[in-house]
Amino acid sequence: MMKKTFKLVDLDCAHCAAKMEEAVKKIDGITGATVSFLTQKMTIEGDDGRFDAIVQEAVKACKRVEPDCEVVVK
Repeated sequence: MMKKTFKLVDLDCAHCAAKMEEAVKKIDGITGATVSFLTQKMTIEGDDGRFDAIVQEAVKACKRVEPDCEVVVK
């Protein structure tokens, strides 16, 4: 299992964070996800072999919920 935390830029509200977390948790290969409005961070835990692909799917899911929010993927 791999676990990584990503910074979020311009996450507007706690409600959006909850919706983003819900969307990300539905992605195949993700075993756990948290999106925190307070810390402006998203933590994803998932399958090692597909982790980069999972992260890209999570970014897309977040954009659908909150188009102005940027997930900083390094």
